[in-house]
Amino acid sequence: MLLQQLPEDVLYQIMSYLDCRSLSRMCQVCRSICVFVNRDAVWRRVAKQFLNTGISRDGKDIYPHIPLKERVKIAQNWCDGVCRRATLLKWKTKLLPWLQLERDLLFLSQAADIGVHRLQKDSGRLQRNPSQIYSGHDGDVCRFVLTDSHLISGGSDGRILVHSRTSNVSTQLSGHNQEVNCLDSKDGLIVSGSRDQTTKIWTLTSKYPRDTIPMYDRVWSVAISPTVSSFVTGTACCQNFSPLRIWDAERLECVCSLGSEFRRGAGVLDMVFESPSQLFTCGYDTFIRLWDLRLSPRLMTAAASSLLPPVCMTARTEP
Repeated sequence: MLLQQLPEDVLYQIMSYLDCRSLSRMCQVCRSICVFVNRDAVWRRVAKQFLNTGISRDGKDIYPHIPLKERVKIAQNWCDGVCRRATLLKWKTKLLPWLQLERDLLFLSQAADIGVHRLQKDSGRLQRNPSQIYSGHDGDVCRFVLTDSHLISGGSDGRILVHSRTSNVSTQLSGHNQEVNCLDSKDGLIVSGSRDQTTKIWTLTSKYPRDTIPMYDRVWSVAISPTVSSFVTGTACCQNFSPLRIWDAERLECVCSLGSEFRRGAGVLDMVFESPSQLFTCGYDTFIRLWDLRLSPRLMTAAASSLLPPVCMTARTEP
């Protein structure tokens, strides 16, 4: 009896004894075996043995639209140090770009402009020349954020530009008198932070800030909660208070401060919500922190573990 004539449950049992290299070689036997081996069910056991394959601890597949075989291949290459270096785009070395990938579009800031580079489906390469350019700042673009309908950018000129992604209409928001270091937007709400030591709250329908919060320190990062009920600010940590604070989006009151062991000057450079109750932050103190916002502020103490010298990961878990 030929191998491909065996019942599928028997084939699954045979494949369960093979590692990723053996499974790859099985794909070269014949077309019918290749089709069977490429199934996610065959690679699930192998995928659990690698990091970043999208299989969570409880066995849930986070990225079902990407074949498991391809994810295992990428994870193995990272583990073994197998990579290929290529220069996709070039920019001036003295300017720090900000970029964001959305499906097959790469948004890249260069000086005062934001270019849109399309990923070519046939070759997998990025178009050298941008298919669209968003402009309007008098200085460099410090940060931008994408929504379904708009591209919102903050610049060193202290202005915020709201570009429509469906038309050529742009709206200018004026309120900061120094560079806009950070901003975030969800459901029509915009929160920005600036070197002028203020955080401002805007709406897409207004040209002037709805509210202003004095921070008494330079604001490096902001993030709106997925529930849009609160937002978090990160400052330069040059004053005698925690650089991480959670604010109520309606009352604009400080709900709580996160952490107490920040070194002076170790500001929070960036942050992102992993979920409504989990927040990732990183800063000048070379630490990446994962905050569990379900805990009481007095229980939010960090336990550090080495990730890559001198970068560390600190995590908070429920007692």
